[in-house]
Amino acid sequence: MSILKTLALSAVGLTFMTGAAFAADCKPSQWGADDEIGSANLVTPERTLAATKLIKQGKSVPLGIVIDSSTPAFPPRGLSLQVVQPNQQGGGRLFAYNGSYNDDLVQLWLGIGSQLDGLGHLGQDGMYYNCNDEKDFAALTGLKKMGTHNVPPLVGRGVVLNMAKHFGMESLPAGKFFTAADIQAASKAQGVEIREGDIVLFYTGWTDAKLESDPVAWASGEPGTSEDAAEWLASKNVMAVGADTWGVDVVPPEKEGRPFYGHVILLKEHGIYILETMNTGPLVRDGVTEFMFVLGQPRIRGTVQMIINPVALY
Repeated sequence: MSILKTLALSAVGLTFMTGAAFAADCKPSQWGADDEIGSANLVTPERTLAATKLIKQGKSVPLGIVIDSSTPAFPPRGLSLQVVQPNQQGGGRLFAYNGSYNDDLVQLWLGIGSQLDGLGHLGQDGMYYNCNDEKDFAALTGLKKMGTHNVPPLVGRGVVLNMAKHFGMESLPAGKFFTAADIQAASKAQGVEIREGDIVLFYTGWTDAKLESDPVAWASGEPGTSEDAAEWLASKNVMAVGADTWGVDVVPPEKEGRPFYGHVILLKEHGIYILETMNTGPLVRDGVTEFMFVLGQPRIRGTVQMIINPVALY
């Protein structure tokens, strides 16, 4: 199934309940009716100090990928970069020492490459995290609530599970989903305990196998989590869920007409952040299962998503 067909299905699949039903069923967040940062409340001095003890080798690995104008992305997203030398046409110089400088201009969607999905990104029937109605907070000039600029530095214990290894494959194919039972089995086999406040990342091998060799295929589908996997991770009260795929949820979807429903479960229902296109391959190849995770994203007011480059320290 092409990604465009998936988009068409999403228009139908996410409208199966009425707004009245959502309003009636909506429950305030565990962090209070006015909360805007969800699971970021799990960042504490105690967890941060505990995470520092995971640094054994003094190594650091970037979890973000390099992006450019050719990086495939969820349509119609893209990037355009221009390097300019303002007011220096014809060899003009602006400084007494005959200096020159370059600046850069970029037009892009913030949901491209490695990214943080904020709590205002995906809801259902116009309702978002903590009973927020899109009519009240989603303005053209920026979100009035739940912008990613409000997210404090996400610091804590990161864990990575090798789901390709769990299934005995080098890389999982598009449409292959893993369930809560799969995650639990992989956790046990790989000696990884998932705890409250963790940043849970998955390795599927998808980006290593497809991003460079077949970028069209990479962006047209992906392996990923099932709906019950998202529910189980939420039950563990984790801080964030991410993978080496562009959407974390499986594409084509596990259930027809419900693409990216794990986003609804994690973002809307539980206030748990999603980390897309995380470069987990280097961690897996280095035998790392737990590490200190650090993310300080750019703080542009009112943004829905943000390009990021978290760091794994171990």
